[in-house]
Amino acid sequence: MTHYDYIIIGAGASGLMLADALGKDTFFSDTSILLLDKAAKSDNDRTWCFWEKGAGQFDAIVSNNWHHIYFGGQEVSKKFDIHPYSYKMIRGIDFYEEYLMRLNSYPNITFHQESVTQVEDYGNRVLVTSDKTQYSALKVFNSIFDYKMATNQEKYPVLQQHFLGWTLKTKSPVFNADQATYMDFSIPQKGNTRFMYVLPFSETEALVEYTLFSKNLLPKKEYEKAISDYLKNDLNCAEFEIVDTEKGSIPMTCYDFREHHTKNIRYIGTAGGWAKPSTGYTFKSSSKKVPQLVEYLKTGKPLNQLSFKNKFWFYDLLFLDVLAKDNGKGHHIFETLFKNRNPQLIFKFLDEETSFGEDVNYILGCPKLPFVKALLGRIY
Repeated sequence: MTHYDYIIIGAGASGLMLADALGKDTFFSDTSILLLDKAAKSDNDRTWCFWEKGAGQFDAIVSNNWHHIYFGGQEVSKKFDIHPYSYKMIRGIDFYEEYLMRLNSYPNITFHQESVTQVEDYGNRVLVTSDKTQYSALKVFNSIFDYKMATNQEKYPVLQQHFLGWTLKTKSPVFNADQATYMDFSIPQKGNTRFMYVLPFSETEALVEYTLFSKNLLPKKEYEKAISDYLKNDLNCAEFEIVDTEKGSIPMTCYDFREHHTKNIRYIGTAGGWAKPSTGYTFKSSSKKVPQLVEYLKTGKPLNQLSFKNKFWFYDLLFLDVLAKDNGKGHHIFETLFKNRNPQLIFKFLDEETSFGEDVNYILGCPKLPFVKALLGRIY
């Protein structure tokens, strides 16, 4: 058995950000750190997007960014200049290569390609069992997520942001290269919250995704048909080549994942509830939570005592209560919001950076009745 001070399970966004933060902090120079992942992280298996004002810490690996967005609704559609924000995209492979290169420069960090099968906290040490061997550690950070972590309870609704996307090339110009389609609800809703999401790389290249906020996944053919219909009917695109595909499911819940933490085991990333409950965005959220976790780790306090809960948690809870009760209301909520408020306020609110006065302004831009009912339901 090999012993480490810290073991990080999962080399996704949160795991690599945490490993890098520990590696470059001199406080942890004398500690040993092991990073485990079942994959070599050599494939472009996902795309991360976020909005940001001006330059940011990830700009070196941002592959595309947009200064305008389009919102499409059933009744109202708008194009927006989002200055001073820009909407940024990072390809998974670029992120992995950059961060694995950084980890190679830290002498106290080791990366092993292994599949973890069990993690147990024995009080004075944590045992991590993989398909190849067994390790012990003082602290373990686990990013392995299972929906059962959140669904074995009834207090908080659990929805999914699930999607299938095609990266494609078209024979004729179709896309506006400087404008991302943030949400297009003009497509059939079928009793759910369904929208198209388009990230153009040029006039003939784009990532087109069919996305839902709902409880259950769809058959693969239904996602594919929705994308095909959108390309043909809404974008007048009949001929295209599919270059790559991606699919995923992100939990949307305010369930408190702290129940799964122990004194020496901390769940991170999606498994730790770091995905923004109302949107599913996780990358930016992780980049904010990692520094807080690192500073907390320096205190030596039990890992299960750290809480990230704030006022935005309750706002998100009301939103999810509304969608869980009537999933077909989603498009109306977003359409009313983008009709009444500018994207700068929306982005600031979703980044959890607004003042109480700005919170009130944002909330008043939403349809009132569904949220009043959700609030009364939580109070009584």
